[in-house]
Amino acid sequence: MSHKTFVLDTNVLLHDPESILKFPKSKIILPITVIEELDTMKRLPNELGKNSRAIFRLLVDLSLKKKGDFHQGIELENEAVISIHLNDSLLPGHLPLAKSDNRIIACAYHLKSEGQKVVFVSKDFAARIKAEALGIEAEDYENLKFAYTVLYKGIEHIETEKINIDTFFKDGSLKLENLVSKPNEYYVLTSPEHSSAVAKFDKKDGKLKPLLKVPNIWGIHPKNVEQKCAVDLLLRDDIKLVTMIGTAGTGKTLLALACGLRKVFDEGVYTKILISRPVVPLGRDIGYLPGTKEEKLFHWMQPIYDNLEFLCSSSGNESSETLQWVLDSKKIELEAVTYIRGRSLPKMYIIVDEAQNLTPHEVKTIISRAGEETKVILTGDPTQIDNPYLDKDSNGLTYVVGKFADEPIYGQIFLTKTERSELAAKAAEIL
Repeated sequence: MSHKTFVLDTNVLLHDPESILKFPKSKIILPITVIEELDTMKRLPNELGKNSRAIFRLLVDLSLKKKGDFHQGIELENEAVISIHLNDSLLPGHLPLAKSDNRIIACAYHLKSEGQKVVFVSKDFAARIKAEALGIEAEDYENLKFAYTVLYKGIEHIETEKINIDTFFKDGSLKLENLVSKPNEYYVLTSPEHSSAVAKFDKKDGKLKPLLKVPNIWGIHPKNVEQKCAVDLLLRDDIKLVTMIGTAGTGKTLLALACGLRKVFDEGVYTKILISRPVVPLGRDIGYLPGTKEEKLFHWMQPIYDNLEFLCSSSGNESSETLQWVLDSKKIELEAVTYIRGRSLPKMYIIVDEAQNLTPHEVKTIISRAGEETKVILTGDPTQIDNPYLDKDSNGLTYVVGKFADEPIYGQIFLTKTERSELAAKAAEIL
């Protein structure tokens, strides 16, 4: 049986610079147009430039092994063969070859016309549709993906006997037989007699433990069980990475920021709060806006300022004075994701908002910046993605949940109830 031929689109390599190593026992084709597109991006000072350079370094390393050349094909350790294809002139219909996507598809069409079993791999849904219209098998790049529909939620509901709930309150812990749990998973225990309790699984002794007792956090209180569990995760210093997934209005950013203010200003556990958001989809940076970096960031960080102002007004003091005091303290830093790469960030409380618009490699870059005693919080909604080459299964936020679910230093909470206002909750329900 002959091997399949995979023609890779540029966006696949930018999504995962090591993607060419993940098609074992296959023929891997890089159209010359892909190389040209990568060449135009290699000097960009963002993630696209970084990934482009990484791809070229990998190709150079492969060529130095001298197991062929890119014309005849270079054999990889996984028995795949990679080559660069020059012919992209064959394309029927009315698809103009002036467009780079069409030239890449033309390469796949040419190979198919030669009788090869071609699969066109692209993160671009429109490109896949055009390829399928030409009779070419087209697929999304499935590596670095986790199914959102079965994603680890971080909280479970269990019905148990009342005596177990009574024991939990009496002893301060409870061991349930045959309970299969992930580290730091939360449970809502209920009984037929309408008793209930909320507990966190402690991996060390295999028992359910009570949540931390917190009277208020800068004037706010958790409004539902999910928010209580989220606050518990955010305030535990031994949990170094937290993800919070939920629709708009569920309190992700507000809770993360409130707990950060408590940890930095009240308890002094961390020296600074660093808040970051993807500026715009797919690598455009704040250089596209006029003004200084701070002036550019202001508009992108407006939701953070809104939450910060709300917390300062809820704390019982004069809102404007408290807000100014917080900002003047220099303990809150706002930064674009683009500029986090290359930094070392010790003893910080890092919030990355709208993390669903980041690729797995971008999220890896951010988390790997965390120094000693640093806590990282990722918030977002994988069903609301602006990046044209990501979806709810392939974005960085979903990927982190899938990869870290079994790690003791990690916690996840899936927030479902909108608490912003009655109107917001109703809109989320019926629109």
